[in-house]
Amino acid sequence: MDRTPLCTALRAFAAQNPLRMHMPGHKGRPLPPLPELTALAPLDVTELTPTGDLFAEGGPIGAAEALWAEVFHLPHCLFLTGGSTQGVLSMLTAACPPGSAVLLDRGSHRSAYNALALLDLCPVYLHRSRLDGAGVPGPVDPAEVDRLLAAHPEIKTVCITSPTYYGILSDLPALAAVAHRRGAVLAVDGAHGAHLPFLGGFQLDAADLLVVSAHKTLPALGQGALVFASDRFSQGDLRRAAALYGSSSPSYAIMASLDGARAWLEGSGGDAYRRTAEAVARLRARLPALTDAHAPLDPCRLTVRTGDGFALQRALEERGIFAEMADRGHVVLICTCADTPGDLARLERALDGLLPQFPPPAGASPLPPPPEPEPVLTPRAALFAPRETLPLEETPGRIAAQQIAPYPPGVPVAAPGERLTKKIVAYLRGIGYNSLEGIEVVQAGRNEASGSPVSPEEGYV
Repeated sequence: MDRTPLCTALRAFAAQNPLRMHMPGHKGRPLPPLPELTALAPLDVTELTPTGDLFAEGGPIGAAEALWAEVFHLPHCLFLTGGSTQGVLSMLTAACPPGSAVLLDRGSHRSAYNALALLDLCPVYLHRSRLDGAGVPGPVDPAEVDRLLAAHPEIKTVCITSPTYYGILSDLPALAAVAHRRGAVLAVDGAHGAHLPFLGGFQLDAADLLVVSAHKTLPALGQGALVFASDRFSQGDLRRAAALYGSSSPSYAIMASLDGARAWLEGSGGDAYRRTAEAVARLRARLPALTDAHAPLDPCRLTVRTGDGFALQRALEERGIFAEMADRGHVVLICTCADTPGDLARLERALDGLLPQFPPPAGASPLPPPPEPEPVLTPRAALFAPRETLPLEETPGRIAAQQIAPYPPGVPVAAPGERLTKKIVAYLRGIGYNSLEGIEVVQAGRNEASGSPVSPEEGYV
């Protein structure tokens, strides 16, 4: 059986020396002034009989998707060329009728908040407890999910993030069991977990809908992602939802990289990933880092605890080492199968030299959880409302018209429709939020639906 059906089809098509009277405009020839892309250009095609169609059934793309579905032990898979942002939008579109309620992990990526507005969803937020001594939100509590679903029986979709940016994993089988018992489906933003099945599974197949970003942790091109579904949904459901948010001319180079990455990881790439996981375990054991003693973790995410994450990040960059993200108390480093023993040794030497300068605090977490904002408008009403831009210090009392979300990790401190307060502004200052361009707020005294005045007593409109 061909283990790279899409790559094989694209190579065969290019080998015919076809007369390409179709897009893309480069016609498979070198891309000036980027000779580095010359080898890639012949495989960058469009929807043709030999190359298949992402949003149609079968063909080499369908065969490649089926092989990914086998890896994740879920019956349906669809390639995405718009990253997990496209996937989260597609997942919630498939799961949530417009205007319905959803139980949403407050730690969701901003794409989930955009889905609230686009689909006019009514969110009930699921808050996570902070991990003692770690300074980050812990796993989602199945008992809390059960409590909220019991209190809101109208909710038929639970959407959470696992793993988080910091590598925290939630118990997906337990969460799925709770959701199913209450008549809901479990949708998981697993953007940072595309590698986990190649390291032993981690039960991602417990999700009813699952999104992963291959480009984040696998040797795949940027924006390459996948959405999976259980038998509660169909392949047609995935295609229809994803087509709303994806280009009708998806990148074949991105899709080919998904096909090739999976085949490599099923062979020698899997061994490379396991070696990286072993190296990360050794680093965690000897550095001030999040470990499995704090919570279940992605085995390849190295989250270093420090007294000044931003200073440590700058110091690493001065040594030519670029972290994924930093906050006031952590630096997050993504380690993958592409990291060589030499790369990891270089990282270890740098951390050994720098961490004594920025030791983690001995007492409480460096920053408490953000204040819980007051919802005033629906996400949809706020996102599409007339707006104005103000400096951060002038926003208390105003209603956010945008996600105020330090990026990364892209988790909103305030979502569209929530009232900003002095405590929220102080929190944003405390985490070093850069607001030089100002904050977009709903225009004073007006709402999107009718232009009428907005008062705190109105609640959601």
